[in-house]
Amino acid sequence: MPQYETVIGLEVHIELKTRSKIFCDSTTEFGGDPNTHVCPVCLGLPGVLPVVNKKVVEYAIRAALALNCEVAEFSKFDRKNYYYPDMPKNYQISQYDLPIAEHGHLEIDTENGPKKIGITRLHMEEDTGKLVHQGTITTTPFSLVDYNRAGVPLIEIVSEPDLRSPEEARQYMEKLRAVILYTGVSDCKMEEGSLRCDANISVRPVGTDSFGTKAEIKNLNSFKSLQRSLAYEVERQIKTLDAGGKIIQETRTWDEGKGETLSMRSKEYAHDYRYLPDPDLVPMLIDRQWVEDIRASLPELPDQRRERYIKEYGLPDYDAAILTNTKDLADYFEDCVKACPNPKAVSNWIMGDLTRLLNLNGIEITECKITPGNLASLLGLIDKGTISGKIAKTVFEEMFAGGKDPETIVKEKGLVQISDKSAIVAIVDEVLARNPGPVEDFKAGKERALGFLVGQVMKATKGKANPEMVNKLLKEKL
Repeated sequence: MPQYETVIGLEVHIELKTRSKIFCDSTTEFGGDPNTHVCPVCLGLPGVLPVVNKKVVEYAIRAALALNCEVAEFSKFDRKNYYYPDMPKNYQISQYDLPIAEHGHLEIDTENGPKKIGITRLHMEEDTGKLVHQGTITTTPFSLVDYNRAGVPLIEIVSEPDLRSPEEARQYMEKLRAVILYTGVSDCKMEEGSLRCDANISVRPVGTDSFGTKAEIKNLNSFKSLQRSLAYEVERQIKTLDAGGKIIQETRTWDEGKGETLSMRSKEYAHDYRYLPDPDLVPMLIDRQWVEDIRASLPELPDQRRERYIKEYGLPDYDAAILTNTKDLADYFEDCVKACPNPKAVSNWIMGDLTRLLNLNGIEITECKITPGNLASLLGLIDKGTISGKIAKTVFEEMFAGGKDPETIVKEKGLVQISDKSAIVAIVDEVLARNPGPVEDFKAGKERALGFLVGQVMKATKGKANPEMVNKLLKEKL
């Protein structure tokens, strides 16, 4: 609403895809029977000592550099104390005042142009276990706990309160996911909990500098939930203020079914966790040469690749942004262009028919049965006039379903385009003889009649006639 301004900051938790957990050698593999991916260390049994997984530190630095953060020379781990059954030690090993990285930024595209969103900090911590609630209204409810996830390495990325709408929050989250995917430190599978988010949101009168009282929405695990929950919360807070009420600083949860946020508990402060340096883990001195070696190993990131696609391939900004949204899709596009040097045609097919079929079937580009070489072959058949664009769409769906090459499908289905002029002339003559009305309409200046006649020829040839030749011959005859 115009008299209020929304202020949003996000705390994003990302599981790192190391083979073992952050402080022990238990597997990080997703799933498995409950409490089978555990050991005395991640179960917090007496007498055990954690040992830092060096790959976790490397991945944290890699992500930090990709997000334009300053990597600390000195960093340490702390104990964050709280008493929930999903933490067997009754504390979580995290980082408090000396995180691995700070002062970064990420740029998003808004309707008003590019906008830089500050990143306050990036720190490492261990994930918690998972509660499984059982029982119904008619039976005694109870909860079970699965510690397989306890100790899986996380990085938490905390943004500045620079986001001003639920749409900007979603854009930031999508851009952050794209960057992290490019670095290779996480698979960012939101459905498996590898990427989730807590959102802090408040509203204030337009023109004021001080922040309003914020609410925190916990454990959002989809872009849709993030945007919907923030939109609801904006409306809830404004209605409360307009009615003369006060916003309470609290933690809330998002109920997807009801489409509303619900109060969970009053918001904790840092001192409530009684942070203290973890006495079992020595502080870390981060070697500068190691940091620079990691920086040099970073791949071309989304923004860089996007600019290259515009300059090297002459693609529109919109195409370049979509194609570079994930590294796998960008790699697929480039492999196609190597085999078929027509970037715009490749882009059109990927952004159109291929994306539609991927979304319809709920699969990623890495699972697609159409190889870059086969897509390039299909475009080659169109360019040579072997098949029409319309027939190509039919062939494409067959390729997607079974993974066959286009030449085989065209041969098996008898889909070769008819380009024999004499054969098409005979059909054109027949169509004109059967449709005197549309012929007279065209001669009277009704251009749409031509489209009808073209359609009749294509129908008679089951879509196999060369459309350009059909148009040309009809106009000559008419």
